[in-house]
Amino acid sequence: MTDHTLDEEVATYDEWLDAIEAGEGFYLESPEGHGSLPPRRVCPHSGATDLSREPLSETGTVETYTVVHVGATAFDDDTPYISAIVDFGPVELTGVVRGVDLEAVAVGDEVGVTVETRETTDDRLVVFRPA
Repeated sequence: MTDHTLDEEVATYDEWLDAIEAGEGFYLESPEGHGSLPPRRVCPHSGATDLSREPLSETGTVETYTVVHVGATAFDDDTPYISAIVDFGPVELTGVVRGVDLEAVAVGDEVGVTVETRETTDDRLVVFRPA
């Protein structure tokens, strides 16, 4: 566990993306061992407020995914894409899988996490790539 709690500083979503992009991804952990993602001030499981930053595992496992062929207008240039939920131990992350053929992704695949941009909007997003 780290030596500080988040009482003084609460990470924003953008700061969390910055940390992942820098290879320093983290999650928040309550004293009871429940994991969650920023921005949080309270553990959604226990109600604890003394959350600590813990390092995010370098790899996770694809738990489920879907191939999106027709997306919202805001994502027209991104389709088709793979949306996935990936298990990183204490937390699950949702993002887009890149670097594999649409038919090649499978439940159980090991992936790493990074931050990239959407084709349509240039917004940053969580991206998984084969580990």
